[in-house]
Amino acid sequence: MNLFFEESGDFKAGSVLSQAGEAYQVEMASGKRNKVKAKDVLLQFTSPDPVSLMEQAKAAAADIDLEFLWEVAGEEEFGFAELGAEYFGHAPKPEEAAGLILALHTSPIYFYKKGRGRYKAAPEASLKAALAGIEKKKQQAIIQAAYVEELKQQRLPDALKPLVLQLLFKPDKNSIEYKAMVEACDALQTSPPRLMLGNGGLATAKDYHLSKFLFDSFPKGTAFPVAPIPSLPDNLPVADVQAFSIDDVTTTEIDDAFSVVTLADGKIRVGIHIAAPALGIKRDDALDHIARGRMSTVYMPGDKITMLPDELVETYTLGAGQTRPALSLYVTLDTQEWTVVSTETKVEAIPMASNLRHNDLDALVTEEHLASGAGEYPHKAEIAVLWQWAQVLEKGRMVKREGFGLKPEQTNRVDFNFYVEDDVVSIVRRKRGAPLDKIVAELMIFANSSWGKLMHEHGIPGIYRSQGGGSGGWAAKMQVRMVTHAAPHQGLGVDQYAWSTSPLRRYTDLVNQWQIIACVEHGVTAPLVATFKPKDADLFAIVSGFDAAYSAYGDFQTNMERYWCLRWLAQENARQVDAVVLKDEVLRLVDIPLIIRLPGMPQMARGAQVKLDLLRWDELDLSVEARLLEMLTTVADDLGDAEDDLETDADTPPDVVLDDTLLGDEAAAAAEEIAEQTADGAGIEKNGETDTPVAE
Repeated sequence: MNLFFEESGDFKAGSVLSQAGEAYQVEMASGKRNKVKAKDVLLQFTSPDPVSLMEQAKAAAADIDLEFLWEVAGEEEFGFAELGAEYFGHAPKPEEAAGLILALHTSPIYFYKKGRGRYKAAPEASLKAALAGIEKKKQQAIIQAAYVEELKQQRLPDALKPLVLQLLFKPDKNSIEYKAMVEACDALQTSPPRLMLGNGGLATAKDYHLSKFLFDSFPKGTAFPVAPIPSLPDNLPVADVQAFSIDDVTTTEIDDAFSVVTLADGKIRVGIHIAAPALGIKRDDALDHIARGRMSTVYMPGDKITMLPDELVETYTLGAGQTRPALSLYVTLDTQEWTVVSTETKVEAIPMASNLRHNDLDALVTEEHLASGAGEYPHKAEIAVLWQWAQVLEKGRMVKREGFGLKPEQTNRVDFNFYVEDDVVSIVRRKRGAPLDKIVAELMIFANSSWGKLMHEHGIPGIYRSQGGGSGGWAAKMQVRMVTHAAPHQGLGVDQYAWSTSPLRRYTDLVNQWQIIACVEHGVTAPLVATFKPKDADLFAIVSGFDAAYSAYGDFQTNMERYWCLRWLAQENARQVDAVVLKDEVLRLVDIPLIIRLPGMPQMARGAQVKLDLLRWDELDLSVEARLLEMLTTVADDLGDAEDDLETDADTPPDVVLDDTLLGDEAAAAAEEIAEQTADGAGIEKNGETDTPVAE
């Protein structure tokens, strides 16, 4: 005797060897012996043999007309034997009955299983819906196959053109478009971004990097919503100064300027003037929501995405020949010892005489020329005064740093400025600590520290940068934190430091400007009327949001600088290049701030120079492959001190380009250790848009 039975959802046939109660010992065609319970047996038969039965049953199942079978079944629950008699018109043969069972079991949209060998026909509405779904999937499979063929031919189907960014960065993995892209990538042995570059979905690798950032950080686009632009206040006293700014040639958001006046008693009064958009923007108005949504201007070589609309920037920027609202810090100095006699903060309008540019003055305003008085340039006398005071300020900060247990800052480093025009990049080396850089840096540090102290003394919260004094290891202790109370910034050598000098470009500075103005206008009652009261929970939310946005923007800028470094290599056809050893296997090219890891490189002293042969580089994944050609004998002098670098504010994007995903954790950490970050806000003028090249 033979049995046709169900086992674990599968149907099998075998020969009975023995029976014990409600169980059979069954031998399969493979020779394996199974124990089969009587309740699982569907058919008992003598012929054909089990193997033939299964073959004939599968053939019979394939011949069954499912639609007719469904009609015959009716609406009531049935057993397979009953339906078989109706369908075949006679008591079904074993192979027919087994074939019917297979057909019923493999057609769940037509028949619902109700028990062992029992089924019920699906309702008509459900059947129609299921059949429509199957037909839809068939059509989708046809469409998907067509997409795949087009993609394999390096053509982008029209239906995929508006979906390129979504497919790359936030795909619906159940969509036929995504499945087609993945299938084509598998067939071509490539990645989705390369596939899109090849078929025109992306124009260039630059578009890929920019699109990814915009998709993540600006999903609604970079255009500003319509918002009323406040008119300039007309009730401000006009300062009796002729102010001037010092910026890179590409800077458009000019938010800091200086003035120098000699007083009747021979003392000097230095004015540090900061653009005052806080007079026009009010908390929770449309412009505030715009600024808070962006948190900062985004910089990249050759372009930027401003925090505030151009119309507002043009209204409040400190442009030459204009009189504009400003928050001014006046510092009276005794030039005998260059000591600070007094300070005073005013809200006023300042006349702007000039916008000086580094590109025009760097070659003229040198330490040698300042010492000898050589050269002719605008505001020469004022710059000379500021230079003398800046040196005193720096010296005082270094004493303070040493008091915190830190070494003096290293200034023998090189920064790099990026300029892009018509997709042609220029990367210009600038030695950090040049006089104009130091003037701006030191005066901004002084202003930020002074205004941080002012807020603290008036008992109102602000947004401060703090470094040092933490717990844990050295790196944890020196991690820069944003806090809402005054705390030392050991890396800068100041007792408190509140970003306040870039209100057109950073939301933290705009917030602090509201608070500082409250101190100036209301004095001891400032805590009652300040925009943010003590313990305002919203201030903590701003700190958190700013940290996240600023970090994302910094990562993007770093990636874009690395991209433009690779573009420079192609542009200059650079194949054999000089590099300087940062640490172990990590090197930086001499001419551009490109970091390369060279596995297996012989042990060399930090600062040693080598010659590399660049084998290939990839602008999409930002990788570089190189081999060592020659070890040179010269040692670079622009790396600074590694230990000192760890003591600085590491939150600012360094002028060397770091990429953990490319270098590996150890190499990236080494590169970051050597990264030229002397202080908070430090580093190069990223496209001329930072307040200060050294520290701010």
